[in-house]
Amino acid sequence: MAGTRTANTSRSERTKAADERMIDRELEDLPAELRWREWMLRVEAVIFASAEPVTRETLVRVVGRACSIDLLIDDLREELRTRPYDIVAVAGGWQHRTRAAYGPVIRASAAPTRSGAASLSEHEAAVLMAIAYLQPVTRGELSKVFGKDVSRDTIGSLRDAGFLSSGPRSPTPGAPYTYVTTKQFLSVFGLETLRDLPDLERLEDAGLLSRQALAQDTTTEPDGDVLED
Repeated sequence: MAGTRTANTSRSERTKAADERMIDRELEDLPAELRWREWMLRVEAVIFASAEPVTRETLVRVVGRACSIDLLIDDLREELRTRPYDIVAVAGGWQHRTRAAYGPVIRASAAPTRSGAASLSEHEAAVLMAIAYLQPVTRGELSKVFGKDVSRDTIGSLRDAGFLSSGPRSPTPGAPYTYVTTKQFLSVFGLETLRDLPDLERLEDAGLLSRQALAQDTTTEPDGDVLED
């Protein structure tokens, strides 16, 4: 079995290398305007076909050395300005996203979408939001924030959805594991980095999240969380 996987991996790498050799990245035989246009089409095709945000390192494989990815993306976004979708920077790469104005239309259509956020319950979404702002945070600390127990099932559902992973152990008694958000979280919620999260003070003013709950009691009881693979 291991030998088969190794052979398949080797074959895939050879195919990838052959494809890269077949692609004329520089396009020196084309006029500058047509060359730029072809690079735009290539980049858009890669982003459109990808199931996850496409990094700069990936895009440079299909364009010339003199090509500016940032300027190329700017031109693509300008062309899409009147379309219901855009190319946005998320999770360290770029991805096609439907414009927010068309969200109600898509929800009304009941069409299946690629977003995992739609399947979250209100409580799961609230817990995920708290983790995003307070990470790394333990389950016990989350329970203080919500004033009630945050179950292992809730954490497990968010982990299964790919939104959470285990962080470092907390320095509190019992050294419980903490939880942090993942690149999948950034991608699904359209964030390039955690710095793009809405302002925490506004959420506190709206009563949706409280940092004081963590500061009221610096002694955390062991919550018995264990790291799951």
